[in-house]
Amino acid sequence: MATIKRFEEIDAWKVSRELCSKIGTFIDNGQFKSSYKLINQIESSSGSIMDNIAEGFERGTRAEFIQFLGYSKGSCGEFRSQLYRAVDRNYLSQEQFDELYIMAVRVSAMIQKLIEYLQKTEVKGVRKK
Repeated sequence: MATIKRFEEIDAWKVSRELCSKIGTFIDNGQFKSSYKLINQIESSSGSIMDNIAEGFERGTRAEFIQFLGYSKGSCGEFRSQLYRAVDRNYLSQEQFDELYIMAVRVSAMIQKLIEYLQKTEVKGVRKK
């Protein structure tokens, strides 16, 4: 298995970036009308998924990476909950909801698998050689 050298190589980060971009497009297209609080929350949680993966990786230790992956996974759950609020208020169609929800579940599973891998590996991180 190749060693990941940059967070941009992490598949979970790539998919979470795509998820963040998709919800941003729906917001930018005016679908969320003027529900500024929900816009702020859903943008924040979607961004937090990818940002915590990046921050955890950059911390340079396995333990901190696992911790930040946990934060990322939590943000994924928060994002899915906010999707329900968006579809319930007709800001998203059912089809848009389904697409985003499936992506969020996929990211969450990818993060969980990464956590499980890191818990088993002997690699301690670049700061803990």
